[in-house]
Amino acid sequence: MLLYDYEAMGECYAVRLLAALLGVQLILKPVDFYPGRAHEAEEFIAINPLGTLPVLDAGEVVLLDWQAALVYLAANSDPTGEWLPTANAVRFAKVHDWLGIARKLGDSAGAVRLHDTIGLDADVESCRAQAHRLLRLLERQLWFVERSGDDWLIPGAHPTIADIAVFVHVILCEEGDVERMDYPAVRRWTDRVRRLPQFLVSSSVFPLPPI
Repeated sequence: MLLYDYEAMGECYAVRLLAALLGVQLILKPVDFYPGRAHEAEEFIAINPLGTLPVLDAGEVVLLDWQAALVYLAANSDPTGEWLPTANAVRFAKVHDWLGIARKLGDSAGAVRLHDTIGLDADVESCRAQAHRLLRLLERQLWFVERSGDDWLIPGAHPTIADIAVFVHVILCEEGDVERMDYPAVRRWTDRVRRLPQFLVSSSVFPLPPI
């Protein structure tokens, strides 16, 4: 599978991370999003008329949306059905609920991070306020999950693609001056994600020290 990728973008990291956790090898094709704006070039628009990243070319299908790529990877490469629990209607619906929240995190924490790191336009104060509202929602969810004896965003023994979609924006949010200090359950959850077997680090996400 070929992934049109920009290293610093959370949405691209989500696809690389899930592929690594599933043992799927991706061929990465870097796209000079900044400063080159290669995603606006005719050559790239021919691949993705939306001009967005990432794009996953799986041979049988070309996916233009990062969450569609997560769904495809889980459905195609996870024989256990745990990452995308289609057999359980409640868990499956909750995955989609949290994918929506992940998208809102990208529009807030992700947007202000790209503003601070590469200068993209954003309503900084509004984005940071929205990011903290979403972090408070996440903190509440994870606090109750932990009290029930579970580890993951959606109660159960195994993480889902929702954990990955939310994680990438949370773990990178401090680069946009959205601090995680006031969210202890969130911090514990990010550590659990980072300790998953085959976890993939990035240029901004470092490995945890051994326990």
